This record gives sequence, structure tokens and C-alpha cells, in this order.
Amino acid sequence: MFRRARNLSTTVAAHVHPELDPASYSLLLMIDEMGPMRGMDVAERIGLDKSTVSRQIATLVQLDLLERVPDPDDGRARRVRLSELGRERLAQVRGERSKHLRREFAAWSTDDLTTLARLLSRLNEMM
Repeated sequence: MFRRARNLSTTVAAHVHPELDPASYSLLLMIDEMGPMRGMDVAERIGLDKSTVSRQIATLVQLDLLERVPDPDDGRARRVRLSELGRERLAQVRGERSKHLRREFAAWSTDDLTTLARLLSRLNEMM
């Protein structure tokens, strides 16, 4: 299951941008969820070295998926946020994935869906 999830992340990342790797796709998702962030906050949140995150951010800016904006709390600092293209691509990929899952789950019974939800909740508590 985890191998399939990794493979799916690779495929989805490529749909966002052909040069996007799965780790950077995860970073995009986090910034989309959290909103504009400073690079050091991104590094702290995902537990990676600041230089590693800086390289990922620089690549995402070059791919026009992120953009740097002034930090309203500190005029010397910058934050990164999704660019318009980044928002569009994530929305497109999420929409496609959502349609696919709805089609697949439509064949499942209500009991099966209820069981899946219950067991996923238990799995989530274990992690």
C-alpha cells in the first residue's frame, strides 16, 4: 500500500509539472494548506535542513509553482506561497483525483465505506 502511494505521488507530481519530484509536491501541498510561509518555518515544519528546503523552494519558484512575497511581519524577510499556476495545477490534479475516487467508491457498499472509514481512523490513531 505504501509503495503504491509513493508511486501515485510520483505520478501526481508529474501531472502538476513534469519536472516536479514527489517531495516537492508534498511541500506544495503543505504551503497550500498552511498559507504563505517563511523558508525556515517550512524547514522546521517538515523536519529537513534549511538548505535542503531552500533548494526545493528555489526549484519550485523556477517552475513557477511558488512565488516569493514580502513578509508582512518582517520587512526584511520573504514568504513563499503558491503562484497562480501552482494553484491552478493543484486544483486540476485534485479535481481529477477526486473524480477518479468518486467513480471507484461508487461501486462500494455503504457498509464497506463505513468499515473503511472506521479502520482508517484506527490506523491513523496508531501512527
